[in-house]
Amino acid sequence: MTEETRRVLRRDAERNRQRVLTAARELFAEKGLEATLNDVARHANVGVGTVYRRFATKEELIEAIFVDGMQQLTALAETALQHHDSWQGFAWYVECMCEITATDRGLREIAFSKAYGGDRVKACQEQLVPALTKLVERAQGDGYLRPEVSSTDMPLLGLLSGTVSEFAGNVDPDLWRRYVAPSGGHALPRRSVTGSGGSARQ
Repeated sequence: MTEETRRVLRRDAERNRQRVLTAARELFAEKGLEATLNDVARHANVGVGTVYRRFATKEELIEAIFVDGMQQLTALAETALQHHDSWQGFAWYVECMCEITATDRGLREIAFSKAYGGDRVKACQEQLVPALTKLVERAQGDGYLRPEVSSTDMPLLGLLSGTVSEFAGNVDPDLWRRYVAPSGGHALPRRSVTGSGGSARQ
C-alpha cells in the first residue's frame, strides 16, 4: 500500500467519523439518548459497521459528542470574556448556553446524568469552570451580580431552560427566554441594566 493510498484511507475514515458524529448529534438533540447506533447509521447514510469502526460502543460516541459540546461552551465563555462590558458578556454567554441546552435534548441528558463521567468528560468540565468563574466575578466586580452568585449556578440555568423547553417547546420554543434570559432582567442581577452598552442604575 502506497503512502498516498494510506492518506486517502485516513481522509475517508475521518470523513466517515464526522458524518457519524454529525448524524448522532442531530438525532440525540431531537430524540435524546434513546436513539440507537442503527438509527445513527441510517441518519448518516452509512452502514452500521462504519459506525462501530469509528466508535466501538454507544457510550464512546456519546462521550465524543459531549466533549465537543463542552469545548463549544468553553469557547463561548472565553469569547464572552473579551466583551468590554462585563454584564453584556455575561448575558450573551448565558443566553448562548441556555439556547444550546434548550434545543439539544441529548446534551441535556448527558450533562445531568451520572452515567457519563469518563476522564475526557471530567477534563472538559474542569476546563469550563475557570472561564465561568471569571465571567461571574467580573460581573460581580462591576456590581451587576449579587455576591452569592457563583459559577455553579450556570448549569442550573441551563437545566431550567432545558426543562421549560421540554415541557413547552412544541407550543412556544422560546418560552425559556422569559425565565432565564438575563438581558430581559429575569436572572440573577444585582442592579437593573439599560441600553446596549450595559449602563446601569441602582
